[in-house]
Amino acid sequence: MSQSFKALVVDKKDDQFSVDINKLEIKDLPEGEVLIRVKYSGVNYKDSLASIPDGNIITNYPMVPGIDLAGVVVSSENPTFKEGDEVIATSYEIGVSKKGGYSEYAKVPAEWVVPLPDGLSLREAMIIGTAGLTAALSVIRLEDNGASPEKGKVLVTGATGGVGSFAISILASSGYEVEASTGKEAAKDYLMKLGAATVVSREEVFDGKISALGKQKWAAAIDPVGGEPLAALLSQIQYGGSVAVSGLTAGTKLPSSVFPFILRGVNLLGIDSVYCPMETRKKAWQLLAGNYKPENIDDFIFQEVGLDELPEVLPTLLKGEARGRILVKI
Repeated sequence: MSQSFKALVVDKKDDQFSVDINKLEIKDLPEGEVLIRVKYSGVNYKDSLASIPDGNIITNYPMVPGIDLAGVVVSSENPTFKEGDEVIATSYEIGVSKKGGYSEYAKVPAEWVVPLPDGLSLREAMIIGTAGLTAALSVIRLEDNGASPEKGKVLVTGATGGVGSFAISILASSGYEVEASTGKEAAKDYLMKLGAATVVSREEVFDGKISALGKQKWAAAIDPVGGEPLAALLSQIQYGGSVAVSGLTAGTKLPSSVFPFILRGVNLLGIDSVYCPMETRKKAWQLLAGNYKPENIDDFIFQEVGLDELPEVLPTLLKGEARGRILVKI
C-alpha cells in the first residue's frame, strides 16, 4: 500500500482560505482503529459549508471535508472488522474535526463504522448517504409516534434536496400519500417520479405570515428546512400529528406559539443523524438496503464527480442549484 495518497484539503490561515487537492500520507490521518480505502463519498450541505471561509463547520484547520464515506477496510485494530470488509461511516466528527471522506484513505474509530448491509453496494450506500439516512430516521420517528398511511397526507418540505428526495421515496413506497413542497417549478416531474402524489409551492406552506393555528392540512411532515416555514407548518398539522425536523436552511429561530402543541397535541420530533445510537443507525441502514431502498436508486443522482472536480462542485448546494444527490467517486 502506498503511503502517499490524494485528498481534498481546506485550510484557513489569517485571511487566506484555500480548497485544494493535496498529497497526504497515512501518518497524517487521525487516530482510529479502522483504516479504510475510500471508494465513494457524497456532497452534503455541511460539506458545502466546509468549502467556504465563514461556513462555521470546520473546527480545526487544515481539514479534509466529507462527512460520508464508503469503502473497504485495509486494516483494523478492532476485531469487529477485518481486511476486505465493506463498510460505511457517516457523521460523528468525520469531515468536521477528523479528516473525512474526500480522501483516498480515511482512519475512523471502530464505533463509528457500520458494516455494509446485504442488498447495498458501496456506490448505492453513498447515493443514499447521510441524506437518505436522515430521511429514514425521520420516517421511523414519525411511525414511532403514530403516523400511518390511513391518517392522511404527509408533507415533505425542501423536497428537491437529498433528505426531501429520499423522504418522498420512502414514504411513497410505504403507502403514504405524499405532498412535496418546493420552490423549483421545473422539479415537478422529478418529484412525481420519486413518488409524490402532488407538488405545491413553498408559498402554499408559508406565505410570509405565521398564524397561531391554521387550517389542518397534513397528518405529518418531514422538514429539513426549519426557521419560519417550520413555524407556519406546525400550525397546519392535524390533531395528534407530528413533524420530523432535521435541518435549518431557513434559519435557526422558530417563532411558533404553543397552540399547536397544547390545543392540537402536535409533536415536534428532532432528528439527529450525527450522534444517533449505533443500534438505531444500523436499523435505518438495514431498512435502506431493504424495504426503503428505491427501485431505481440512480434517479437520485444529480451529478457524479471525481475528487479533482470537487473544488468547483462543492458550492453547488449553497447556490440552490442541485437536486437529489451529488455522488463522489474517489
